[in-house]
Amino acid sequence: MEEFENYFRMYIDAKLINEGFVRSMVAAFCVQLNPSVSEISDIKTAVSEAITNCIVHGYGGAKGEIEVFVGLKDGVVFIKISDSGVGIEDIDKARQPFYTTKAKEERSGMGFTLMESFMDTLKVYNRETGGVTVEMSKEIRV
Repeated sequence: MEEFENYFRMYIDAKLINEGFVRSMVAAFCVQLNPSVSEISDIKTAVSEAITNCIVHGYGGAKGEIEVFVGLKDGVVFIKISDSGVGIEDIDKARQPFYTTKAKEERSGMGFTLMESFMDTLKVYNRETGGVTVEMSKEIRV
């Protein structure tokens, strides 16, 4: 991908045990931009929320795969996380604080709110082939 200075893409089973691995991989990759501890923490939290959403809401515990893409360009981290699960019926509603479809499972409904507060940009959309993609970015301030 010529538009990025560096990037990686990975596919991983949609299992909660893999969430920490993905979070750590993304953080390790971003270290080359020399981010602050706070910036790395923000990125890790946003990635954790996106991965967890894929697993819990996208696949509902069923088997599935998550695609993670991270690209770096001009001091900005671009992250794209996709699943092929059930999609989101009403994305605008799902992005509202405290909205959850899993209240009985003690879900807080703050996933998208956290992603939006920790990242500079957040875009959420249903994929034409099924599932959801979350795109987010964060400028690493030197």
